[in-house]
Amino acid sequence: MSDVTAGDVAGRRFGSGPFSRAAALVYNLLVVELLLLLTTVPGLAGLVLLERDAANVPLAALCLLPLGPALSAAVYALRRRQRDLTDLSPARLFWRGYRLNAAGAMRMWVPWLAGMTVIGVNLGNFSAAGVPGWWAVLLVVIAVIATLWVANALVITSLFVFRAVDVARLAAYALGRFPGATVANLCLLVVAAGVVLVASEAVLALLASVFTAVLGRQARPMITEVEERFTQ
Repeated sequence: MSDVTAGDVAGRRFGSGPFSRAAALVYNLLVVELLLLLTTVPGLAGLVLLERDAANVPLAALCLLPLGPALSAAVYALRRRQRDLTDLSPARLFWRGYRLNAAGAMRMWVPWLAGMTVIGVNLGNFSAAGVPGWWAVLLVVIAVIATLWVANALVITSLFVFRAVDVARLAAYALGRFPGATVANLCLLVVAAGVVLVASEAVLALLASVFTAVLGRQARPMITEVEERFTQ
């Protein structure tokens, strides 16, 4: 006689169909989105209210400070969810990721924000600086590379325990080691910038969990290599 109970059969069947998996994904994304907004809403509200002026770049950076730990927590929650597609406890995972990774995320996020602030102020006052036009192009290129780097760094520090300097090195290494993921992240960055230009920062904030999920999916090769080469 088989020892398999009806409950075991139901447990295996739950979440096995495409509809239930899609429903679980939507539920997880919605919960993570709400928690992202909850942990960043004061800063995001200030960001939306700020005028797009070079003088407000430092204030915009201050408004974005809470976003780093929140994105890290979202990466953690959605990555753990990928290992069990029927897991319906995203809030617990989000808060666990926030508690574990907030300090590490800030060690990556704050230097990046500081660099973006300097670049933003320089670009905003570019005409008054009297420097060659190619300097603006160089600053934009540096900003893009730095943003791709911090995306990798947030993923790594969200899922692994390394020293900050090692996270920084691995994030830079991954830019060249996984060109496909780097290009995909660049496309994601272009889409995000387009959303802000066409709509507003608020619309981008409402799509934050979707962008985070895509980022985590594109980072799979990097995550796998870090697991296999640097965590043994």
